[in-house]
Amino acid sequence: MMRSDFRGDTVAQPTLAMRKAMANAEVGDDVYGEDPTVRRLEERTAELLGMPAALFVPTGSMGNQVCLRVLARPATEVIVEAQSHVLQYEMAAMAALSGLLPRAVSAPKGRLTPALIAPHIRTGGTYYLTRTSVLSVENTHNVAGGTVLRPEASAELAEAAKSRGIATHLDGARLWNAAAALSVPESAFTKGFDAVMVCYSKGLRAPVGSAVAGSQDFIYEARRARKLLGGGMRQVGILAAAALVGLERERSRLPEDHARARRLAEALAELPGFTIDPAEVETNIVMCTVSANAPRLVEQLAGRGVLAAAFSDVLLRFVTHADVGDADVARAVAACREIGVSGQRP
Repeated sequence: MMRSDFRGDTVAQPTLAMRKAMANAEVGDDVYGEDPTVRRLEERTAELLGMPAALFVPTGSMGNQVCLRVLARPATEVIVEAQSHVLQYEMAAMAALSGLLPRAVSAPKGRLTPALIAPHIRTGGTYYLTRTSVLSVENTHNVAGGTVLRPEASAELAEAAKSRGIATHLDGARLWNAAAALSVPESAFTKGFDAVMVCYSKGLRAPVGSAVAGSQDFIYEARRARKLLGGGMRQVGILAAAALVGLERERSRLPEDHARARRLAEALAELPGFTIDPAEVETNIVMCTVSANAPRLVEQLAGRGVLAAAFSDVLLRFVTHADVGDADVARAVAACREIGVSGQRP
């Protein structure tokens, strides 16, 4: 049976060019800072993000946790959006690893604003209240459906945090998608942030890897935190080579993923039992509310060769990427139509 895999953009396979680059990569021991391919990747990433320096890390979750550990003092709070990845899908790591407490703030479509965060910032006053150390922002926002926080809104939010004396962290796992959606450089979104994390293993198709970026001083401390968390790597240029290919060759094709996501959303919106506003699909993530039990619907779709993900009993997610084309979108729509969810209860 043919499979159309919409579970996430992480399932996209590395390209032949990536495999060749990995096989031929010039390498050295990165713990000693001697891997030339890693250094090229870090320099190019820092350039794209408009930051002084960058550091290669194994995963996005580790990257986020490195950032928070460096930026925040133990026994302080990190302001996060209530459905953000760093809160919902990183296993309470900020608490377990760095002694940090998340302060969840709900925001429409995942877009925090200065007005929303202001009441939750505590930097003085009553001594026994937990102080705020960091604001963490996710762009694009996964659970909200790949929504983009525009550069001007992002900068305003960072400035609001800075004016109150707290550090700023950007979870930009899919920042490449945000930049592609608005046809602006990635650096447009990083203004005012002390630390940025980006993933190479999502829309860019690299088999593994992420990076954190910030000042030279931040990266020095981030390297120490990476080692502490078990992320010191040796001849890792083999992996960095694939990420370099992704940076140079895959960013330009992300609008194709966005267009397919919009077409999928438009088709699903016409089916009974599926609720979605296609106009709100900005990047490559399609979040549908369904009138059926979403986990059961995922099973039924899989039986028809279409893989999707359930985010709750009523929330279904499809993610477009380089390995799903127009035929896959058509197959997903046909499978949803064939199953039918109208009138069923969760």
